[in-house]
Amino acid sequence: MKKVLVDLVVKEVKQVNANCVLLVMASETPFPEVRPGQFAELRIDQTPTVVLRRPISVHSFNAEKNEIGFLVQVVGDGTRWLASLKVGDKVNTLMPLGNGFTMPVEAGKKYLLVGGGVGSAPLYYLAEELKKGGHEFTILIGARSAKDLYLREAYEALGRVEYTTEDGSLGEKGYVTNHSLLAEKYDCIYTCGPKPMMMAVARYARENGIACEVSLENKMACGLGACLCCVEDTKEGHKCVCTDGPVFSIDELKW
Repeated sequence: MKKVLVDLVVKEVKQVNANCVLLVMASETPFPEVRPGQFAELRIDQTPTVVLRRPISVHSFNAEKNEIGFLVQVVGDGTRWLASLKVGDKVNTLMPLGNGFTMPVEAGKKYLLVGGGVGSAPLYYLAEELKKGGHEFTILIGARSAKDLYLREAYEALGRVEYTTEDGSLGEKGYVTNHSLLAEKYDCIYTCGPKPMMMAVARYARENGIACEVSLENKMACGLGACLCCVEDTKEGHKCVCTDGPVFSIDELKW
């Protein structure tokens, strides 16, 4: 798949909560094809403590408007710089990277999208594409509390959305794997979020004979498979999450 190195221009900055912003960026030239589950490497400028680009999942993509969205949670100097960007600022970006989710081709199947916290970011673009394709899907998002749930209105505009919170402040109390939604039958599950959550979802899928794809969030550096810092030990040997993933079928993993 074609990759480009491009200066993206910030078109919109939406403060989602105290620690998270949604950046909508545009390019002066048409984007290449971008698939749900892929990511980009954003260069961090004017920050001497940061040398490497930051890998950020594609949250949204609009080919007609030539816009792409990134949900950024502040966890260090690099993401703090990204969160400080203003409309009109430019960010040098390498994209699209990695392999995304397998998009369904058959009609009449039922899909479940399971996200945890800011890890639900790539599921938004996936849900958009599933909706365009006329596929039936439900989104299940878990978080510690209601204040840790992001962009609820945007997700709910796409279709059915259910929630779990550890403190019971919204939706069912507990974890996503305890939600009553799992009593329903699904043909495939897509998930992204904290690794313990994804492992629990994978275990549920395997026990119930459901196909499942997970988007891993291993620490990355180069994004091109050269540095090997994001390697995952799979059934087929060590694989780079940045190039062989970040999306894997659970059948490939040793979970």
